[in-house]
Amino acid sequence: MARSNEPAVWSLFAAGGALTALVLPIHVLLFVFLVPFGVLAGDPDALLAFLRHPLFRLYAFVLCCLGLVHAAHRLRFTLVDLGLHGLAVPIAWICYLGAVLGTVVALYAVIVL
Repeated sequence: MARSNEPAVWSLFAAGGALTALVLPIHVLLFVFLVPFGVLAGDPDALLAFLRHPLFRLYAFVLCCLGLVHAAHRLRFTLVDLGLHGLAVPIAWICYLGAVLGTVVALYAVIVL
């Protein structure tokens, strides 16, 4: 029997879905609503120091990577299930290439910003 890369992709899909579902709503609540509207008032320099900490940068990078892999996998199988069976291979390439490019952008943002 031939070996497949499907278990690795499905495990990244599951990890991305679980991590994104657990922590992304908290980030949206904090950084879109509570901090900008002044509900969480504090020292802006302390917040920037926290966001620039290497462990937070690593966490943000992993969150972006796994979320992008999850989205690419979900989009790929959704498009194929909608009836684009003949385009399954190009769809896979486009979806996963988009995830890789997004990961490169996330890496650049984590390193530079």
